[in-house]
Amino acid sequence: MQMIVRNPTQGIYPASSDYVHAMEVQGPARFLYVAGTMGLDQNGVAGKSLAEQLDLIWRNLGAILASADMTVDNIVRLTSYLRDPAYAEENAVARVKALNGRVIPTIGIVAQTLSSDWLVELEVVAAA
Repeated sequence: MQMIVRNPTQGIYPASSDYVHAMEVQGPARFLYVAGTMGLDQNGVAGKSLAEQLDLIWRNLGAILASADMTVDNIVRLTSYLRDPAYAEENAVARVKALNGRVIPTIGIVAQTLSSDWLVELEVVAAA
């Protein structure tokens, strides 16, 4: 499988340093569509802070990906659902760290989550 960043610079606004406009995936054998994943511990309890929830989310995503013999390197698309637009920067920093600086197509949406103590939810698509 080959992943090719498609980030045109003419005729479109520039992408920021933490995402790309598109990712072409050539020759994948399988895709993994991950439901919205929250910052909950193994007992279903939400982390107390945004930082703690982001840490739990990325750990939870790691477990989900590992169950499909994948890692964060297989993520090709990410959607963030944030309860507050003020969470965007901390979410982006956590994403860039979790992906080891690799940039992917991503979007942040401000939305009301099903539970008020869920501050952020991430949905990803992975390919292998």
